[in-house]
Amino acid sequence: MPKTGQLSASFRDPSGFLFTDNGILYRQINRVYSKDYARLMDSGLYERLVKAGLLIPHIEADQISVKSDAGLKVIQPERVSFISYPYEWSFSQLKDAALATLSIQKRALKMDMSLKDASAYNIQFVRGKAALIDTLSFEIYKEGQPWTAYKQFCQHFLAPLALMSYRDVRLSQLLRVYIDGVPLDLASGLLPAKTKFNFSLLTHVHIHARAQKRYSDKVIAPRTGTLRVSRQAMIGLIESLETAVRNLTWKPAGTEWGDYYENTNYSDSAFEHKKILVREWSVEKKPALVWDFGGNTGIFSREAASSGAFTVSFDIDPAAVEQNYRIVKSNKEQNVLPLVLDLTNPSPSIGWNNTERDSFGARGPVDMALALAVIHHLAISNNVPLPQLADFFSAHCKWLVIEFVPKSDSQVQRLLTSREDIFPNYTREGFEAAFSSRFTINKAESVRDSERTLYLMEARS
Repeated sequence: MPKTGQLSASFRDPSGFLFTDNGILYRQINRVYSKDYARLMDSGLYERLVKAGLLIPHIEADQISVKSDAGLKVIQPERVSFISYPYEWSFSQLKDAALATLSIQKRALKMDMSLKDASAYNIQFVRGKAALIDTLSFEIYKEGQPWTAYKQFCQHFLAPLALMSYRDVRLSQLLRVYIDGVPLDLASGLLPAKTKFNFSLLTHVHIHARAQKRYSDKVIAPRTGTLRVSRQAMIGLIESLETAVRNLTWKPAGTEWGDYYENTNYSDSAFEHKKILVREWSVEKKPALVWDFGGNTGIFSREAASSGAFTVSFDIDPAAVEQNYRIVKSNKEQNVLPLVLDLTNPSPSIGWNNTERDSFGARGPVDMALALAVIHHLAISNNVPLPQLADFFSAHCKWLVIEFVPKSDSQVQRLLTSREDIFPNYTREGFEAAFSSRFTINKAESVRDSERTLYLMEARS
């Protein structure tokens, strides 16, 4: 992210845009949005949403000048610790984001306002809960006007959730391909025939998709009064969507690493020793932001978070991430964010000019990264040479807590059973040599009752 200037993702809405000034995030509100902003603030809607944790708070930044003649004023929104995207969320995260959007719309209608956007990208996880980050998403409600964000909601939330629930949870990755949400005709074609007997999905996906196709070559002007929807009908629509979303479920089971900690070869003593080392080193280095690569259900992420760090807990397995998020909700944790990430194919920069959504790497580097029980998967399962792994980690963090798992370990032997051992440099000596070119090894501790070694390293400047 640049130190100063308009954010590359903030250009579509004429109501305003985000920019940074000396590293501080601001939002310019344009004059065209003056009446809507006044209603948002004066009606009490802003205050109620902030109190409910459904909207990030802001302060008016009178000391900062507007950046164009179109500008009305500048506000300073609370900055989110880490920006994530819908294709990185677990099933329940996307579901909670959908329900938060609908809850905001219902509350807005009571204050004679409505969401003009229902983009999943406007939702982030703040203090463990789904919250709207776009203050300019509201408009004054006009009696009889349909919900202009209905199609967007169905494409960004309902269609992918239905596909994840009824087909395969990995279909969430369609959101990475279709930045404006999963096309409803595609979702309708992929969903099983039995979903046509589900009234909500029949209405909001299947019939909606057919209607879109039927009218795609016709001029539709809902704001002109050709299609009128009463307030009560609008509320009925929102409640129908709420029912549809709530009824969609997914049980995290059947993937490779979802029960990893139940099948690990660690003794209780080794497991506790590893937790102690992660906790102690996190307290010692006091990182503000930690990335846990291969976080699984978040056990070691929480050890880092106990130091006060905001910890993003990445894992390739959607079942593990789902379980991790459920723990966050159950414990009401505020500084652990579980996300789905394949380190061998991380989130790229996508959208307009490939700058609208940041790549995984562009959202770093961070103070500290954890790479526990990960290196052997990358080096052996995916044939990534150790020097390239050292390059990768040094580019993304200052401090690295990394675990070396030798070939004699049963988990590595499991990986080698189905392939030839073509990794002569995969030894502790080879590992240390490769990483010493990019890091200074600060500490190396043998994990109790195991053959594994845990390292604390500092990236060379």
